[in-house]
Amino acid sequence: MISPIGTLLTAYRSARFTIADVLDQLLERADRSLQQHVFITRLSRRELLAYADRLREYCSDDLPLYGVPFAIKDNIDLAGVPTSAGCPAFTYTPARSAAVVQRLLDAGAIPLGKTNLDQFATGLAGTRSPHGICANSVNSSYIAGGSSSGSAVAVALGLASFALGTDTAGSGRVPAAFNNIIGLKPSNGRISLRGIVPTCRSLDCVALFARNAEDAALVLDVADGFDPDDPYSRALADAPIRTLRYGVPRNDQLEFFADADYARLFGEALRRFDAAGAVRVEIDFEPFAAAAKLLYGGAFVAERYAALGEFIESHPLEVHPVTRQVILQGKLPSAADAFKAQHTLMALKRRSEAVWKGVDLIVTPTAGTIYPLAKIEADPVRLPATLGYYTVFMNFFQLAGVAVPAGFRADGLPFGITLVGPDGSERALLRIAGAL
Repeated sequence: MISPIGTLLTAYRSARFTIADVLDQLLERADRSLQQHVFITRLSRRELLAYADRLREYCSDDLPLYGVPFAIKDNIDLAGVPTSAGCPAFTYTPARSAAVVQRLLDAGAIPLGKTNLDQFATGLAGTRSPHGICANSVNSSYIAGGSSSGSAVAVALGLASFALGTDTAGSGRVPAAFNNIIGLKPSNGRISLRGIVPTCRSLDCVALFARNAEDAALVLDVADGFDPDDPYSRALADAPIRTLRYGVPRNDQLEFFADADYARLFGEALRRFDAAGAVRVEIDFEPFAAAAKLLYGGAFVAERYAALGEFIESHPLEVHPVTRQVILQGKLPSAADAFKAQHTLMALKRRSEAVWKGVDLIVTPTAGTIYPLAKIEADPVRLPATLGYYTVFMNFFQLAGVAVPAGFRADGLPFGITLVGPDGSERALLRIAGAL
């Protein structure tokens, strides 16, 4: 596997190998992984070396991501490379990179290509792509999770040091958990959305995938920054987590969808917290779960239609049938329905605030179970929706989250937990994740 970022930079300093050596190895590795359907577009060796040539006047001490290879979800712009959002008919070639990509390039990172995804970032299973299903990195009979499936699998397979995804309802956290890596969902507005195909513009976030929490924190330091050209960007101060009083949903509110292994692994993860001196507090998870139902079960899906409905209406046969079905539902709610949903959300958010008076963070499973590909294909709407039980509420409530590996089922498939913290707490959460 490719070295974590710090080890890679150390190797550059000692001249153990060059950027070109790393890129050649990754090109070979990507060629051997074609059946995984990780990439939609890959840069050629000539294009990659052109990025490396730009770094000749620098060294690894000058730039925090000097020569570090990364992958980009294909709803995020990279200048001169097509962006398709998983829909060939939607494809355009941007003249400028997304703001977050440009920050990474300026820090010395090298883009390897654009990764596969659930079309228009709509889905949590990773199966709605015309470019082939990007299967789980551990067991190809199972889902990788979505919508940022290719980005997560690229990191898990050692095809990139880190990757960019997006996370509106769990699209960064779920595939991280299913592929045994770190998945960071920063606070809303922490990372600029300029140059990213919108899904639900008021809820969208850039997600970061890394092999460990230290790497995720390093990438966050580069990606973070207020962007006056993004109306949803915010200048955020870091929120501390001063004690380890952690909330856990009541037993009757935990959902494992008959997955006994996931239930067992969650219990083991909590006992590790307790053994480290953390204080467990049972919380009422109902307002969080109720908020999650609003995204697809109510008027909020209209925001997806607002972003993409015109294209889908004019290109119905070019859109994955499940994606089309989900997004076109957003045409039905009225403006009055949207306001009613907003009022309901604000009431739930106020109820959720009571929880934070007694805890400093919340710990949940990242997902209640993982499904074989065959099951998702047989039930392509209902089953993916269950994967968002512990994730969808976060952007509604402006919370930060880190998906952390937490063990394996008896069949070897990964299990993960998510650390949930208040707005601005992502760096504190990453420090806890690193300790775990």
